[in-house]
Amino acid sequence: MSTPATVKTHREPLLHTVKHAERSSRQTVALRLAAVALSLVAGGIFILAIGQNPFAVYATIVKGAFRSPLAIQATIKYTIPLCICALGVTLAFKMRFWNIGGEGQLIMGGVFASWFALFCTDWPHPLLLAVMFVAGAIGGGLWGLLPAVFKSRWNTNETLFTLMLNYIALHIVSWLQSGPWRDEGANGFNKIARFDKNAGLDKVLGVHFGWIIMLVLVVLVWVYLKYTKQGYEISVVGESQDTARYAGIHVKKVVLRTMFLSGAIAGIAGVCQVGGSDMTLSMGVAGGVGFTAIIVAWLCQLNPGMILVVSFLFSVLEKGSGVVQSEFGLSADSADVLQGVILFFILASEFFVRYGFALRKKQPKGGQ
Repeated sequence: MSTPATVKTHREPLLHTVKHAERSSRQTVALRLAAVALSLVAGGIFILAIGQNPFAVYATIVKGAFRSPLAIQATIKYTIPLCICALGVTLAFKMRFWNIGGEGQLIMGGVFASWFALFCTDWPHPLLLAVMFVAGAIGGGLWGLLPAVFKSRWNTNETLFTLMLNYIALHIVSWLQSGPWRDEGANGFNKIARFDKNAGLDKVLGVHFGWIIMLVLVVLVWVYLKYTKQGYEISVVGESQDTARYAGIHVKKVVLRTMFLSGAIAGIAGVCQVGGSDMTLSMGVAGGVGFTAIIVAWLCQLNPGMILVVSFLFSVLEKGSGVVQSEFGLSADSADVLQGVILFFILASEFFVRYGFALRKKQPKGGQ
């Protein structure tokens, strides 16, 4: 008589994640406020651990961003590229195209604009600035279009492709500053000369007019996504490419167009950096803004208005942390850890908006 085969049963884990039904606006706001409060508590514990007063440090962060007109201007200057770059990646993310290349697209926008800033200084000022912005948008757009072409033609992984293009763009800047565009008067240092004043963005209320472009782009991206046919097509493609095709939408065309626009917006951020804040092209032109923009875009659930607000709050944290370093004698690493703790809790809140944890259900006796 044969022995019956042993039936293997899969044991459910003790703790597992479950997807919540859509939370109400009140619950979502409450979770996010709780995350902010917990982040401040956790950050305070870290500050105590390194021998400082949490209340004094937090007060300095806020005061450092607003203590003088110059400090406020510096905070706004950091907000400009962060917000614009986040708007750029928002277009791609809305389409579920994972554009991790905002950093490289910003850099290439700066590279394209810098050619005109360096070699066309005798052009009329308004014409030169207009051409710089067009060139920057084209440079960033082409850098965003490249992975879209490969994705459409050969189904490459856009996350890795856009990520690698960041470093290629950075090495292009390195090559330019040590080769074709090297400043001969730099006493042996590899650097690109400062731009002529004619290529600098004019100041409005003490800050270069990039902040006006930022506000205009916030409105334009919001209108584009919410009220235009192309914005609707982006949403449909993001939900399901098969559905989009069934509805008669040319998916490949939408992907290529949207990625060009995504890169172009990031490229405009690059123009604001090289022509407004730095007045030159350098290896630090992006400074990690492209990566931070990804966090901002996701935190805001791809909402352009919220992106503006959160970008400003990030800038306050960035500027204030720099002041904390100098006033309390903390290392840059300590300030980065504090920022990381705060960001961890805020990002975790987005997980709990959508998911939760559940304990394993008790199995009835006899396995029934």
